[in-house]
Amino acid sequence: MNGFLNLLKPPGMSSGTAVAIMKRLTGERVGHAGTLDPEAAGVLPIMVGRATRLLDYFVDKSKSYVAEIAFSGATDTQDAQGVVTEKGKRVPAREEILAALPAFTGTILQRPPAYSAVKRGGVPLYALARKGEMVVANARETLIRSLELGEKTGEDGYMLSVDCGGGTYIRTLCHDLGQALHAPAHMRFLLRTRAGAFSLDGAVTIEEAQQAKEEGRLEQLLLPLDYPLQGYLRVIIPQRYQKMARNGSKLPVSLAPDLLQGERCRIYDGNTLLGIGRLAGDEIRFDVGLIGGDS
Repeated sequence: MNGFLNLLKPPGMSSGTAVAIMKRLTGERVGHAGTLDPEAAGVLPIMVGRATRLLDYFVDKSKSYVAEIAFSGATDTQDAQGVVTEKGKRVPAREEILAALPAFTGTILQRPPAYSAVKRGGVPLYALARKGEMVVANARETLIRSLELGEKTGEDGYMLSVDCGGGTYIRTLCHDLGQALHAPAHMRFLLRTRAGAFSLDGAVTIEEAQQAKEEGRLEQLLLPLDYPLQGYLRVIIPQRYQKMARNGSKLPVSLAPDLLQGERCRIYDGNTLLGIGRLAGDEIRFDVGLIGGDS
């Protein structure tokens, strides 16, 4: 069983728990493509079997979210699960928020929160924070492609729609936006609507996956190995080179004359994806193989 399950993770479940459930259902090696905080919901791509080798080769690693920012106060975790560190004294007007958004659009610097999976000395920051060691992480660049203000929610909240690059912390975005407006804020709700090629359309719940397992059709829910790889050139290997390709051997550049130096391609034996190759000099070398061991 090899492929991707477009999972709709519910709030209250960790990404690790979702992986453990899918590992039990499939009996295969399983991983996820991008952590979602336990209280967040939405798209969590699950990699099954040989798909676990492909995370680094996804063509599109951008993500889209719908979040609620609450100006009731800031918290130590920057979301609704944390301890309030500063109470909100006012709710900014819509015009104020709109005026602040351009500063958070484009390539910006963002400091990962103390409660995050970023590691310091091999230890996740959240583990240090739980011991009372609040480590300040180094700021790093992240890309916010678009940031739109939605409807007002309740007395102190607004909805935000965010399209961003990988590694962006939406709760930090909410916290920093509050700081910029001098109105302490945190993230109260988060839904991931897209993770690269995977979107809410067609996403499968845990319950649907369990039912499919009981009915013997779980494999039918899996998306093919090349689903997130469509941006790469497709190269179909002629019969005389198929044994070489299946063994992960180097292939002649003549098989893909349009491939540029350093560019990757998808290598197939018929309709079977053998792996991801890269043009290096006058040869196509496998970056990762999907038949047997990696090259």
